[in-house]
Amino acid sequence: MTTPHIEQQIEQWREYFLRRKAVQSQDVAELEDHLREQITGLEKNGLSSDEAFLVAIKRLGDLDSISREFAREYSERLWKQLVVAPSDTEAGESRTEWMMVLGLAVLAALLIKAPTLFGLQIDRDWGFYVRNVSFSVLPILAGYFIWKRKLSGKFVGWVAAAFVVAAIVMNVFPFHLNGSTIGLSALHLPIVLWFVVGVAYAGSRWREVTGRMDFIRYTGELFIYYALIALGGGVLSGFMLMIFESIGVNISPVIGLWVIPCGAAGAVIIASWLVEAKKSVIENMAPVLTRLFTPLFALVLLVFLTTMVWTGNGVNVARDVLIGFDLLLVVVLGLFVYSMSARSPQAKPGMSDILQIILLVSALLADAVALWAIASRISELGWTPNRVAALGENIILLVNLAWSSVLYLKFFRKQGTFAELEKWQTQYIAVYATWAMIVVALFPLLFGFR
Repeated sequence: MTTPHIEQQIEQWREYFLRRKAVQSQDVAELEDHLREQITGLEKNGLSSDEAFLVAIKRLGDLDSISREFAREYSERLWKQLVVAPSDTEAGESRTEWMMVLGLAVLAALLIKAPTLFGLQIDRDWGFYVRNVSFSVLPILAGYFIWKRKLSGKFVGWVAAAFVVAAIVMNVFPFHLNGSTIGLSALHLPIVLWFVVGVAYAGSRWREVTGRMDFIRYTGELFIYYALIALGGGVLSGFMLMIFESIGVNISPVIGLWVIPCGAAGAVIIASWLVEAKKSVIENMAPVLTRLFTPLFALVLLVFLTTMVWTGNGVNVARDVLIGFDLLLVVVLGLFVYSMSARSPQAKPGMSDILQIILLVSALLADAVALWAIASRISELGWTPNRVAALGENIILLVNLAWSSVLYLKFFRKQGTFAELEKWQTQYIAVYATWAMIVVALFPLLFGFR
């Protein structure tokens, strides 16, 4: 009979597989049954529970390459010793994927500059770029995941249709170039398309909490890798400017017009591949970053709220201030969601959970203050596309933060489960995507494309 310690190990093993992109729930159940049979048989032969688990993992790794990946990824654990070297088949698949990723990155870089072949310049034809810049990278990224997940033709059709409809909407609507709705549509379009990328990323697992949580985790990891690539690209560009300037050649136009835009587009594909290929590295990095910034953001919000109460000063309702305020709340929510995705559901509530609750409640109060300021601005100056969009987004944030606080408090008081919080957050992705679609498709019609 397996001990509680081994049950915990099996639970970790099961959770790992449920997070994998190509593994279905029924596959995990079948593998778990086989694993338990192996453990029981080995224990009957005189092995301890720990020894039986390790040997069973080894044998299962021989039967299924995914178990070998599991052992390889958790490098700090004892079963790392049981892993064999990658097979020639695995090495060949890795080279094939790298060539595919490199080709897609080059394609994204070329697409971002393709309009210049038709005489379009960003300073003169910025309306075209605003409408279409999202279509140079995100469809290619979705295509990469479609290829990697080997999705069915029906699935591919739905994903392709979503991009086609979005492109038609953005290019057929007669936007006023100096109006607000074109800017709002351009800002919300990437949210809609990112939701489509998420469906391609998770595939058939999108209906499952683990599939949606995987996509949330991937988004955070992609941001980290992309930021690191951008920093490296900035250093490389600086060195290029310096060395060419030393020989009297000014290459700043080349860097500004070609290196930066092409690199920015291609880096999205490369960073996505890194997340897929080097997950074990980033999974160690990400929790450290979230633990570092969670208390800092919570402290900033608490000091802000205390100062506001102490001084009696309300939030400045100026447009730029409210935009910055909303961006802060979005960052805080993203920090919370990513911290949650890095937390083990089986871990007992502790100090980190207290900090998360403080962060949630502080953000909730700050959002209520921002919502009041937006309502005051609408009452004073009237309805505009920007104000309505800000109002809707803050209401959506308020609902998310409020119910997240309730669920987290219930979990902390052992009146609920962490799975309920995960399910709420992953399902709420659709709310943000739906609001973004409303802004993109309906706001121009409601406000006369102004």
